[in-house]
Amino acid sequence: MKPATWPADHPEEGRLLAVEPRARRYADARLADLPTLLRAGDLLVLNDAATLPASLPGRTEAGERIELRLVAREPDDTWTAVLFGVGDWRKRTEDRPPPPALPVGARLTVGGLTVAVVEVLPPSPRLLRVAFSESGAALWSSLYQGGRPVQYAHLVAPLSLWHVQTGYGGRPWAVEPPSAGLPLTWSLLLALRRQGVRLASLTHAAGLSSTGDAALDAALPRPERSDIPASTVEVVNATRAVGGRVVAVGTTVVRALEGRAEMNGGRLVAGEALTDLLLGPGFVPRVVDGLLTGLHAPGSSHFALLQAFAPASLLKEVAAHAEARGYLGHEFGDSCLLLDA
Repeated sequence: MKPATWPADHPEEGRLLAVEPRARRYADARLADLPTLLRAGDLLVLNDAATLPASLPGRTEAGERIELRLVAREPDDTWTAVLFGVGDWRKRTEDRPPPPALPVGARLTVGGLTVAVVEVLPPSPRLLRVAFSESGAALWSSLYQGGRPVQYAHLVAPLSLWHVQTGYGGRPWAVEPPSAGLPLTWSLLLALRRQGVRLASLTHAAGLSSTGDAALDAALPRPERSDIPASTVEVVNATRAVGGRVVAVGTTVVRALEGRAEMNGGRLVAGEALTDLLLGPGFVPRVVDGLLTGLHAPGSSHFALLQAFAPASLLKEVAAHAEARGYLGHEFGDSCLLLDA
């Protein structure tokens, strides 16, 4: 499936493939049709995490050019990060030369900041826990001045930070965009509200989708934190009580809701927590009934996640149909709704 090579000017006009997993049916539609594909009383849950400038170009103490990509902020204000070798957005990460191996105590200069390596983590010497020389407002100011959003080699130009924000983003928790929500403009969300579809949100720290390192990529996604408001728990429970359907916008929302329920014996609990839940074949969702997501090719990590909602055989058929019809994939591509009628 061809990737979208640039963010659309009018993403709400994008294509949507509507899939009914139990009936094994699918149909071509438009994202603007979403209000007619959902019902009054259904609930759409959004990830309102804003996207960080998580890519920090820099150099080692020996002067070697590197890139440090943030993965997650840790409770002690250190950060988990992945080190990349020399290269820019034009070169795929898997084609870039490996970075130098850094010992604990090594220092980097990235984005105008000094960073110390606190720990080298398994499963790869490229996965580090680092501490910045600055903290608080000074750190955030420097990150936004010297960092940039994670870039993708299939695009025609480098991204600016506004390209990777949803219209409803809030706290800067995500290191890559929760991309399923990128095409949901306010006009589309208002159309859903007028149809009687409820909206709720949570904040989930979406991590890196890939690194080009086979060992690291096999360990993704890493544990991620989420914050679920009490109001969202209430509306999820109320929706399910009257037979409405809970539809997640993106796998990050699924991971947040299902991970929290798994931690609490099937009960959704408000507040902040960390989840290491892995979605995939054999996982049976207990909170979420459907998923709005991007289009993913067989063999990709996201394709495996979708098998929590539909069998692989149907997903392969859907992917072949999408490719034949010219649907676009990746972060700024077309959408897919996995939801039984």
